[in-house]
Amino acid sequence: MTDRLPPWARGWSPRRLLGSAAAIALVVVLAVSCLGGTGGRADVPVLADGPDAGVEGVRSPSEERGGTLRVVAPALDSLDPQRSYLPGVWNLMRLYARTLVTFSSAPGGTTELVPDLATDLGTVSEDGLSWTFTLKEGVRFENGRPITSGDVKYGIQRSFASDVIVGGPTYLVGLLDDPANPYPGPYSTEEDDPVLSSIETPDDRTVVFRLRVPQPDLPYVLALPSASPVPAEADTRGEYGADPVSSGPYAISSVDPETGILLERNPEWDPATDEVRTALPDSVVVRTGLSGLARDQALLAGSADLDISGTGVMPATTARLAGDGGEELMDRVDDITTGAVRLLALPTDVAPMDDAGCRAAVAAAVDRRGVQAALGGAVDAVRSSSLWPRALPGGPDGGEQEPDLDAARAALEDCGRPDGFATVLAVPDVSSSVAVAEEIAAQLAEVRIDVEVRPLDPAAFYATDVGNPDNVAASGYGLVLATRTADFPTPGSFLVPLVDTRSIARVGNPNYARLADPEIDALVDRARAGDAEWAEVAAAAQARAAYVPLAETRIQLLAGQRLRNGLVMRPYDGYDVATAGVR
Repeated sequence: MTDRLPPWARGWSPRRLLGSAAAIALVVVLAVSCLGGTGGRADVPVLADGPDAGVEGVRSPSEERGGTLRVVAPALDSLDPQRSYLPGVWNLMRLYARTLVTFSSAPGGTTELVPDLATDLGTVSEDGLSWTFTLKEGVRFENGRPITSGDVKYGIQRSFASDVIVGGPTYLVGLLDDPANPYPGPYSTEEDDPVLSSIETPDDRTVVFRLRVPQPDLPYVLALPSASPVPAEADTRGEYGADPVSSGPYAISSVDPETGILLERNPEWDPATDEVRTALPDSVVVRTGLSGLARDQALLAGSADLDISGTGVMPATTARLAGDGGEELMDRVDDITTGAVRLLALPTDVAPMDDAGCRAAVAAAVDRRGVQAALGGAVDAVRSSSLWPRALPGGPDGGEQEPDLDAARAALEDCGRPDGFATVLAVPDVSSSVAVAEEIAAQLAEVRIDVEVRPLDPAAFYATDVGNPDNVAASGYGLVLATRTADFPTPGSFLVPLVDTRSIARVGNPNYARLADPEIDALVDRARAGDAEWAEVAAAAQARAAYVPLAETRIQLLAGQRLRNGLVMRPYDGYDVATAGVR
């Protein structure tokens, strides 16, 4: 029998084979539904509660169980919780990877944390260096084994094995590892390997984290799937993403590039231990590798219920929403700003940007209205003059900064460059980014700053091109057009990688301006300790003119025709997969 199976299915368990067959059947049904119905739309009732119904509320609320939730997605990086760094995949992982704490599913409160596997949000010591969590009773893996504190520790330990578990966030490595004697991860077998003593498990339900420095954002770090539990006996190292062991309401039944991913109910999940996930559908099927237009078409045609990409609809679909007949579609749209801030970084170790006056000249000459127009207008971008995402409360004071060419010329005098200067603007070779770069070059030319726009490979841009300080200096990149999106919705998560000297790295450097200022570092430490406001950090960084904020991305989420409980999950810029239903 197995000889008749394709190579990728040989050796699968009967459960996975049946799951794959079910997924194939579902995809056939979905394909047929794309072709049926009037005008290419499926013959099903269309749920539409009005524009922005899911931003602060719930779109088409329902408590009815059953049916199959149909999800569309671009290519996924990994289904291994410790190896993914895509917010859309983190959204999907809410179905099968629980964490000590997680984001709330309360309408309008999705940036707030609530207990998940833990009984509360943790207890922190007075010095901020120790955090203690207690696991709930009755939480189990899909195989029925109780989830223990040791499983939480082991899941985190995997991220330390940087030669095997690659691609995921490494915040916990930086917070917990000993730089003088690094922990190599659980796969190393050298006799003199150190142990990870910074995570203590005094009993099966208690986890204690001993941090190297205080980090008030630790609970947000622990809400990332990279902190989810993994049973050591089921760890297949680099292949774990092919069949991760579920701790949530669904388990992965099959994974196939053609049929997609099928998730079915996990009978060992106890809803009494989970106040976040509703687990309404009987199954979830995820079609991956689809282009943006293909995802939009599936939503419009009724063959998909939600898109987890986090990018919103494509420009062609946006134009359709604004055109004749778009009023009905707008009733299915939720419009949000994403927290993705486009900014100019002015590397402080590249001449002439090593002079604060030259940086100030650039900052004064920038016209954000032109940048907004280059990004597609107000539908796609909101002008931003502060180094702070709009959705975060408590930002620095100050309104929108208008261009001031006289101030720019005066700053050029101050830095000894009255006739201007020449520099290179590094930009990802993506049409929207190149359009912004060319607009900025034209603006700076008005004060005789000659800018060469240099498009670079998007795949290597952040990792090695502008992420390598030596390469930036050698290439003379005096300007870098970058986008900063925080991994979790706190000021520290957004600011520290950009402005803290200790964030500067040789590879994947997030401090694009190489801002190394002891006063700002001290402010960061005070803000972490609660003795200063994060707005002071942002204001101090902006006063150095090392960063020029430009605009924040807006997207339009389109709900599928039959989507129930359409709740916008702000940290993931999409509808919450954990609470979505179809009946």
